[in-house]
Amino acid sequence: MLAGFLLAFTFSFDDFIIAFFVAGSETTLPIYVFSSIRRGVTPEINAIGTMVLLASLVLLITAQVILRRRALTPTGVNFMDLKDRTAFVTAGGAGIGRAGALAMARAGATVVVTDLDASRAEAVAAEIAAAGGRAEGLGLDVGDDAALEAAILSAAARHGRLDVLHSHAGAQVPGRLDQVSVADMDLSWRLNVRAHFVAAKAAMSIMAPRRQGSIIVTSSNSGVQYDREMIAYCTTKHAVIAMVRQIAVDYARHNIRCNALCPGFVDTVFNAGFEAQMGGRAALESYVAETIPMGRFGTPEEIGEAVLYLASDRSAFMTGHALVIDGAESL
Repeated sequence: MLAGFLLAFTFSFDDFIIAFFVAGSETTLPIYVFSSIRRGVTPEINAIGTMVLLASLVLLITAQVILRRRALTPTGVNFMDLKDRTAFVTAGGAGIGRAGALAMARAGATVVVTDLDASRAEAVAAEIAAAGGRAEGLGLDVGDDAALEAAILSAAARHGRLDVLHSHAGAQVPGRLDQVSVADMDLSWRLNVRAHFVAAKAAMSIMAPRRQGSIIVTSSNSGVQYDREMIAYCTTKHAVIAMVRQIAVDYARHNIRCNALCPGFVDTVFNAGFEAQMGGRAALESYVAETIPMGRFGTPEEIGEAVLYLASDRSAFMTGHALVIDGAESL
């Protein structure tokens, strides 16, 4: 490209066209043909043709810059492009849920953001809209089976499709066997397993007939290791990975993918249980610095990029996987 422009100031108009073509722009071939037959026309028409050509070249270069910024594969397919797809997110009002919603919206998806706090979901939807994306924010208690199912089915009906489910909502109840009540264990199971089951079941009823979709369930790196004094949390996070793998193998031939997102310590309010267990924020920060090989918290945005990866065709051959993102803590 640059070579073509430099030569334009040194050689004739025809030389410029030829140089630009040789520089690698196949789309200039029609313009080259035009230049080869332009002889004999009036200077006025020639000048107009030159202006049109230069404008075309500017547009061509602009298009190539845009394409290079879109992480295209050599075949020209943008695997991170979620244009015309619809994603449904639970607990999307803050932290990882919000980061995933924003990432998918940036990739072109219409995102239905839900949260127990409707105002937080609406704020994230407004943030997406302000950036030029498409979203709606809704209040939703994932512990209400009927409400969860209805929210997913109605969102699919409104938007005409459902391509991605990120079932993110969960609960963290700290404690050993003798410290956790049956009610707390039931709460953990209801939010960390049952709600994901209900959400996936509703989503599958839409995705399976279309033979297309990605279901992402948030587990934790606690689902691939064993924390201390976290019986309810670890039990349910291990269980939901087993459920994800069963869904994956059952629906792989339907072209529906199901994967578990397993973040480690990410600096969000969700760490309240660990923080209380460890004796405060300072103790938690010390643990992270000393125990995690990378010596830091992850960020919601880093996990959000993983959500986008699992939602997109970039992970088209990945299903039944527990994607651990924890700075090597679980190793």
